[in-house]
Amino acid sequence: MTIFLRNRRSWVAATATALALASLAALAGTATPASASGRATATAATATATATATATATALLPASAAALKPASPAASTPPASGDPAVPAALTLPRPTGPYATGRDTLFLTDHERTDPWVPAAGARRLLVSLHYPARPGSGGDPAPYMPEAEARLMLAQRGLDDPEWPGLVAATRTFSRTDARPAPGRFPLVLLSPGFGTPRATLTGLAEELASRGHVVATADHPYESTGTELPDGRVLTCAACDEVDAQPDDAGRRKVLAAVSAGRAADFSFLLDRLTGPRPAWRHARTIDARRVGMAGHSIGGNAAASTMAADRRVDAGVNMDGTFFDPVAARGLDGRPFLMLGTDPDHAPGAGDTSWDEGWARLDGFKRWLTVRDSGHFTFTDTPAIGEQLGIVDPDAPLSAARSTTITRAYVTAFFDRSLRGRPARLLDGPAPAHPEVLFQRP
Repeated sequence: MTIFLRNRRSWVAATATALALASLAALAGTATPASASGRATATAATATATATATATATALLPASAAALKPASPAASTPPASGDPAVPAALTLPRPTGPYATGRDTLFLTDHERTDPWVPAAGARRLLVSLHYPARPGSGGDPAPYMPEAEARLMLAQRGLDDPEWPGLVAATRTFSRTDARPAPGRFPLVLLSPGFGTPRATLTGLAEELASRGHVVATADHPYESTGTELPDGRVLTCAACDEVDAQPDDAGRRKVLAAVSAGRAADFSFLLDRLTGPRPAWRHARTIDARRVGMAGHSIGGNAAASTMAADRRVDAGVNMDGTFFDPVAARGLDGRPFLMLGTDPDHAPGAGDTSWDEGWARLDGFKRWLTVRDSGHFTFTDTPAIGEQLGIVDPDAPLSAARSTTITRAYVTAFFDRSLRGRPARLLDGPAPAHPEVLFQRP
């Protein structure tokens, strides 16, 4: 994977960071970061991991840093003040559904569980963004994208140290309003889980799209599994789970830790379901949730967590894995006939390609299922990264699918799947190749 940074001087720092990260990032289907302390562990990857490094490198970083270079000689110097290449503001793609969207934030504590990564921290805590269908014209200001401290840590870990960028990314414009009044009715619930080392904010665009189409969407940050999670009191939790991955002596050890990440997230989401749909719900608008219709989607390790959660909790009716390795394998008994969508990069997640966990998982899925891969895509195609990266002038020639197409494809297939699985609506898009989406390949092993 080659990254071109247009009109930026940070490619030198990115090169040094990427050299240390490349082999660990090669673990199939993950965005495995260096430790939160800034250490980067260069460990030997297995032959399978090496084969899939291009598809799984950390966001905005190349699998081979030797190829990283500026787009032009001017890129080695900072842009002049007022340079039009420096965006004044970033924005997410506008949702396309008929509903306006609101957003709330919950901070929850599971007193039944000790945090698995930092036991000294006490009970497991979750930060959750709730996007929901709202009444037009209601609510206050647009909801913020992410705290600047989280943006700074995320970018720094990826070797992107331009001092302007954390503020720009944090201030990315969203389309959801705080304190918006819910639209009338009850709506299916979709749970979202981000990639390992990645803040929940990076799934905001998908959350807003689903909410605009009539879903309540709960996106969870899993503390100590992200480069940074800012708590309501201003403290920032860094990635202890990343340190645990770094500390493993071999690939088998790293995979065991990542399997524990996925299984732990299943416990997080079962707790979250209790707090959203139980007799004394934690969310003020919980009455808008139809607890009989629950789906889950995730990116990278979050996609694995969708299957782990379905295996552990019968309340989740359907799942989507967006480009994540099944470190925690799909249950041998299947998922009790519940539908599942695998949506990934091509060719890296095609049958018989580098990530054999998809072949194994496919064989165990026992309900309606689809295996789709997307030409010209990259590991972060299914997140906000392409839209934000393009606005910052970041180009990846190894994943040339544009931000517009990345957004359109992800929205179209994920919403079609949940329309079919949670609403019982026809979803012809899932029947076979569509002329409107020639990049999407239907795999039939």
